Amino acid sequence: MTTHRKPDAADHAEPELQRHFDATIARDQRVEPRDWMPDGYRRTLIRQIAQHAHSEIIGMQPEGEWITRAPSLRRKAILFAKVQDEAGHGLYLYSAAETLGADRADLTERLIEGRQKYSSIFNYPTPTFADVGVIGWFVDGAAICNQVPLCRSSYGPYARAMVRVCKEESFHQRQGYELLSTMMRGTGAQRAMVQDAVDRWWWPSLMMFGPPDGDSPNSAASMAWKIKRHSNDELRQRFVDMTVPQAEKLGVTLPDPELRWNEERGRHDFGTPDWAELTRVIRGEGPCNAQRMERRRRAHEDGAWVREAATAHAAKRRARADEGAAA
Repeated sequence: MTTHRKPDAADHAEPELQRHFDATIARDQRVEPRDWMPDGYRRTLIRQIAQHAHSEIIGMQPEGEWITRAPSLRRKAILFAKVQDEAGHGLYLYSAAETLGADRADLTERLIEGRQKYSSIFNYPTPTFADVGVIGWFVDGAAICNQVPLCRSSYGPYARAMVRVCKEESFHQRQGYELLSTMMRGTGAQRAMVQDAVDRWWWPSLMMFGPPDGDSPNSAASMAWKIKRHSNDELRQRFVDMTVPQAEKLGVTLPDPELRWNEERGRHDFGTPDWAELTRVIRGEGPCNAQRMERRRRAHEDGAWVREAATAHAAKRRARADEGAAA
């Protein structure tokens, strides 16, 4: 004998909640943590925000290597402040992920175990101090192109976190460009150092925006939900158009023989990045993947006693508060 489950209120509520969610997205309004949201929307946000947070934390390493070797006290202070900012960005973003029900410790474990990714750009080495400037100019410049539209993301906590992040990233880009401008007014060796760093970082920076739109598995859903506002290829084009005049002003050559102004399009034409290289780096086979993950793993293990002490202290405070309330 076949039995049929009697419909309950939830069966009728979910289509109505979906309609309300769809209307919120269509009106360009914000979705907040206590609002109902589809499981796919929640999963996509957690994936994107976690990857963003991981990138900020791993991104401290390439420039952090130069704090003790910076050529002046001023440069050390600038670099130290920037690395500290990146740590703060990671904390904002992990907090945003927690509003979706994600657990920060679980996200960290997923990163360390290789089950979650971070930006491919941070798997390249920084052999000279010019790399510090080029990271500020290229990498933070690309981040600004990518992240300013996220200030209008449909998810409220993510969008609000990005406002401060973008303000600080904009400052970091100016710092990087100022460093390179100073070096380009220096010796021939310094100018050659800048050009060498530009040559090495240009193509990886273009890859930061992700694969071409036709090969990007998550872009369509993210854009439909207005989590992101522009496609990978559109953001990449914006970055190129923004950077070319800056390079001319700086006096460096971007390493792309196909780079030229297209009068008809009103945009720059440019060459095709090595997408096979991007795949290798994402797969963990980049120049510094193993080094970056080993350092992150070691830092996590070395910090275990701090987390344990903080947890114990919080438990004691809760216990004292409970005792006080009972009295």
